[in-house]
Amino acid sequence: MEVIIGKTSGFCYGVKNAVDKANEELDNPSENIYCLGELVHNKQVTNKLQEKGLIFIENIDEANGKIIIRAHGIKKEIYQKAKELNIELKDLTCPKVLKIHDTVEEYSKNGYYIFLVGIANHPETIGTYSFCGENSSIIENIVDLEEAVAKFQKTNLKKALLITQTTFNLKEFEEIAQELKQILNGVELKIINSICLSTESRQKEADTLSKEVELMIIVGGKKSSNTRKLYDISLKNCKNVIFAETKEELDMNFIKQFKKIGVMAGASTPYESIDNIVESIKNK
Repeated sequence: MEVIIGKTSGFCYGVKNAVDKANEELDNPSENIYCLGELVHNKQVTNKLQEKGLIFIENIDEANGKIIIRAHGIKKEIYQKAKELNIELKDLTCPKVLKIHDTVEEYSKNGYYIFLVGIANHPETIGTYSFCGENSSIIENIVDLEEAVAKFQKTNLKKALLITQTTFNLKEFEEIAQELKQILNGVELKIINSICLSTESRQKEADTLSKEVELMIIVGGKKSSNTRKLYDISLKNCKNVIFAETKEELDMNFIKQFKKIGVMAGASTPYESIDNIVESIKNK
């Protein structure tokens, strides 16, 4: 049996930075340390942080000490509320996400309508959207364009920005961008592909690898947007695709029938999880 592990699998910079700095805070705590939401979308990572003392909360009012801001970012108003409550924030938002916050806020102030491409209920999209201002829409897929454009046209604005969640599917974003350009012919449209390079590289590798193997195993958290995209991409090219967080989820009787297996992992998946799954396959 041949097992091919994607070269781009494992922590991206933003996740590694957040996890490393959260651990640093927990190594020498002077007070309770909280995290607003999951730091990253991976149970194994968050469980270890919780064991070290990190307290996960969903509302800033629950905190009685320092708050770590998750890698996905938070809503704009939470920063203001933290000031009002005199709560110290340790902002571990991915730098690429912070840059998008600044970008959409600047364009909004300069009279642009903001079309934000992303999963509406994803924490990153929720956070970014709060910086977009009133004249904005979230586009999850090409079907949402009609309603978003209708809202834009009611504003009588003459300029628009199309930007995306860092972990969105590249091909889908390009399709949306192309369609929007045709619809808004004559309107000043600025298009910014803000999908991070790490996400883009993973998606391209998953696309290539899934065409070459009999079985694809995607390793990562079920809530992880970028990991879900790897699964969706692989499924288009390979009939057999498994989405698993841990080795315990694998059906070895099913796996052992394949001779060539590809393994890809999301940006919030620790290398330990990848290694455990690969070792389980090889030793079955």
